[in-house]
Amino acid sequence: MNLHLNTKLAEGYSSNSQIARILTENWVLENSYCPCCGEVHLHEFENNRPVADFYCQVCLEEYELKSKNGKFPTTINDGAYSTMIGRINSEQNPNFFFLTYSKKWSVENFLVIPKHFFTTEKIIKRNPLSETARRAGWVGCFIDISAIAEAGKVFLVKDSIPVDKKIVEDSYKKTLFLRREKSEIKGWLLDLLLCIDLLKKETFTLGDIYRFEDQLRLKHPDNNFIKDKIRQQLQVLRDRGFIEFIGRGKYKKVGYGNH
Repeated sequence: MNLHLNTKLAEGYSSNSQIARILTENWVLENSYCPCCGEVHLHEFENNRPVADFYCQVCLEEYELKSKNGKFPTTINDGAYSTMIGRINSEQNPNFFFLTYSKKWSVENFLVIPKHFFTTEKIIKRNPLSETARRAGWVGCFIDISAIAEAGKVFLVKDSIPVDKKIVEDSYKKTLFLRREKSEIKGWLLDLLLCIDLLKKETFTLGDIYRFEDQLRLKHPDNNFIKDKIRQQLQVLRDRGFIEFIGRGKYKKVGYGNH
């Protein structure tokens, strides 16, 4: 995998955003692969498609690319709010590639967040453009990636080092069961994965997770048995290989892929 962007393609362009788009999209086409099935070539959609940029001809997964010079902020600027919400609610939303590059036009980090880690609460509505703007009244959005569990951030390149392709595929496929879950159950599992991340500990207790009870009650107001639900969903995460029960109410994080 060549981590250097082909700057020759930018000759004749003056807009920084346009240069970045041309170079990073070309890099993905030339160097990336489908993290879901391992197909060695991705294909590009026609220009101006509302959401996705690339697709895999084998497994039909779709990907949108976001790139930035330097480190990613906690939120990413995206397109039209209504378009993103519509895709997420229809479950036809794309997976997201996030790419960071250095001032020397070299890829530093390249990761994919599978689409099942996105929920409407992670899409933040922006204020409408002013009446004097060319697209007056247009409403964009931000993607809040700070609220996405680490299990949903699968690196293909981390700190300028490519990750083994087998590890990438295994990490990606490990979470695919979430697509088959009903939205309520998926929401609980995503919330618990994030709670485990927030503990910042490799081993934790049931009591540690109970500390999030009030926050989880706010997110799931129709559930009157929060602690029971926590225990139930921890069992699901255990069965799926994300955590290991080590006895006496203690758990250990496992299977967190290439982080």
